[in-house]
Amino acid sequence: MRVILQRVQRGSVSVNGRVTGAIEQGFVALVGVTHLDTQAEAELLAKKTAHLRVFEDDDGKMNRSALETGAGVLVVSQFTLYADSRKGRRPSFTDAARPEQAEPLVDIYVARLRVEGIQRVEQGVFGAMMLVEILNDGPVTILLDTAELG
Repeated sequence: MRVILQRVQRGSVSVNGRVTGAIEQGFVALVGVTHLDTQAEAELLAKKTAHLRVFEDDDGKMNRSALETGAGVLVVSQFTLYADSRKGRRPSFTDAARPEQAEPLVDIYVARLRVEGIQRVEQGVFGAMMLVEILNDGPVTILLDTAELG
């Protein structure tokens, strides 16, 4: 499972002209699921997201977590995180999990963020064509991949 976290001043997601989720300061979390992922990976990444210290403290150092700052998280499913573009010019998406496997794991990630204590968790619409607006702060962009977290 992969999550790209973008620290934002604000972020929103719209489907068919209707805003389905929006946050002010926090993370936009772009979430991809692959075939071998389970609930354990979703829970691990939610915990990592909530506790990752990339928000500034009073000295301007990245030393505070989303929990400590009251940051929100906007979750957007994104199967293209598992694109394989090694051959040709058109990426393959065979490494991405099918929707019936991926959607419940994205939902577990969302639920687990709330369990971890994130007060504002918003999300897009799984499988929909979404417009995502991101005002990246820093810019700070972090890749979390369960294949590398062990």
